[in-house]
Amino acid sequence: MKKYNHTLVSLLLLAVITTGCNNQPQNAPSDIATPVSVKELKKGSISKLINTTGTAQPTYGVDLNSEMSGLYKLQVNPKTGKLFKLGDLVSKGQLIIRLEDKEYENGIAIDAKELSLEIAEQEQTKQKALYEKGGVTLSEMRNTEVKVTNARYDLENAKLNLEKMNVKAPFDGVIVNLPHYTTDVRVEQGKPMVGLMDYARMYMDINLPESAISYVKADQPVFITHYTLPEDTLKAVISELSPAISTETRTFKGKILIQNGGLKLRPGMFVKADIVVDRADSAIIIPKDVVQSNRRRKYVFIVDKNTAILRNIKTGLEDEDNIEVLEGLRENDNLVVKGFETLKENSKVKVQK
Repeated sequence: MKKYNHTLVSLLLLAVITTGCNNQPQNAPSDIATPVSVKELKKGSISKLINTTGTAQPTYGVDLNSEMSGLYKLQVNPKTGKLFKLGDLVSKGQLIIRLEDKEYENGIAIDAKELSLEIAEQEQTKQKALYEKGGVTLSEMRNTEVKVTNARYDLENAKLNLEKMNVKAPFDGVIVNLPHYTTDVRVEQGKPMVGLMDYARMYMDINLPESAISYVKADQPVFITHYTLPEDTLKAVISELSPAISTETRTFKGKILIQNGGLKLRPGMFVKADIVVDRADSAIIIPKDVVQSNRRRKYVFIVDKNTAILRNIKTGLEDEDNIEVLEGLRENDNLVVKGFETLKENSKVKVQK
């Protein structure tokens, strides 16, 4: 009998223990706060970009050859006090090289031609006065006009020929080629003298996919970058666009004009161009990688009073890293940017600093 009672007590104790275990809360793990990081949302700007690449080219470039023969005289750069060299900036009309030929210069006889013009003009003035008094005929007066015209032409032509002895910059630019000649050595006509480029403004030819033709328009802004200039983004603009699609490449041609302030970009550099085809200002912008999707909806989590709140969102423009939120979020919301992967609606969270 005692053995039976002992067994009955043991069974009752086991039943109590089992019942106690079954009464433990099933949702206990959900009370554990998930550590998250948040970002307070502020309004900003975002642009829709179309990317392309190309080679930056100078707007102007020229190789000047000698128009006459003469003794080579490289000139002094007044900015440095030294002879011109590669990389020097020059202004339009600035003398870079002079070719000297005294025999040729004397043969042009500028002084004599100036004197001949002066005499012809004096004779013309005299004949006009006589004609007004009836002292000469109209034909005689007109002959003096012809002499003045011929004398003026001879002088101007002589000056032009003499000017051909000077090699001057036809535009503001930079010396990019300067063949070496020994000073006072005779250089024959047609020899290369100097190469100049103007790359304060540059251009690049582009080929864009057919799918972009409805987005890309003339005068749209463009941002230019190069890996050697990581801190600098140059401003540019779409200057030209072809309406024709290539049947071979399914692309269309365009041209970008680049403002190269400080001459940071060099001719021939291979650059990246980001064409701004659309832009939103004063918009809610969030990182693309925090957006989750399920059954055709997009959603994110925000934190309110240490609780995760699910927000369905409608999105707009996007770039490589960020996306615009049109509906579902407000400025100053605390967006979960880390730790959102396992969150559910009303999950408890602990915001980490």
